Amino acid sequence: MNKMQMLSSIIQLASWTPTAAGDGTGMNLVEIFVEADIIVQSVLVLLLSMSVMSWGIIVLKVRLFKRAERENERFLERFWESRNLGELYSELSGDKKVQGPPVDMVFRSAYLEFSKLKIDDGSRPQDASNAGMGQEGTETIERAIKKAGASELSRLERFLSFLATTGSTAPFIGLFGTVWGIMIAFRRIGQTGSASLAVVAPGISEALIATAVGLFAAIPAVIAYNHFVSRLRDVSGDLDSFATDLLNLLSRYIWKKRSGR
Repeated sequence: MNKMQMLSSIIQLASWTPTAAGDGTGMNLVEIFVEADIIVQSVLVLLLSMSVMSWGIIVLKVRLFKRAERENERFLERFWESRNLGELYSELSGDKKVQGPPVDMVFRSAYLEFSKLKIDDGSRPQDASNAGMGQEGTETIERAIKKAGASELSRLERFLSFLATTGSTAPFIGLFGTVWGIMIAFRRIGQTGSASLAVVAPGISEALIATAVGLFAAIPAVIAYNHFVSRLRDVSGDLDSFATDLLNLLSRYIWKKRSGR
């Protein structure tokens, strides 16, 4: 479904008029919005804006997590099949993609620090042993790994707070619109001096629509937030596992160089 079809569907939904008991009467959401009080209209606009932004973030995050998980798997296969980390780093550095998968960025940061370790004669650690490549070198690499991992998780976590905010505040914003609308409805009753259904029903329906829209915005946001937090936890676990393996691998290499093996 393209954007024009989606827009057409939304317009049709908004102008949909369900009949009540086959008597020809019904409810038109656009008419309710137009006839509502300015405060209720503002609440509805705010909630609809939050809903649209939430769905935009949901679509963006679904694609982002899918791509990250898919590319993580590809990189790990490539990493464990590689026999020379230096060549792998050179290939990745020459890649046109500036932003790779999370494990890729962790590897680049770790190997960049590893390659900066100097030995006494000024050559690189791949060439000879180095008394200075000990605990300090390992800690430097570990800090680089933690920093890169935190940066990648922060990138994946971006905008999730908006979903949490929408999920927690949208029902209350809708409730505020409902309370205000009911106040306006009772005021109309006082002005007309009549409490008939014909006088009360329109105001009450205008008020309740705010709560309905608030729930419409909040429920998908809460579900999506919990889902993405779960997937973020999985990615974090994969990063921690890879970081441990990578640090052990580089530490073992440093120890061999120090031992002259």
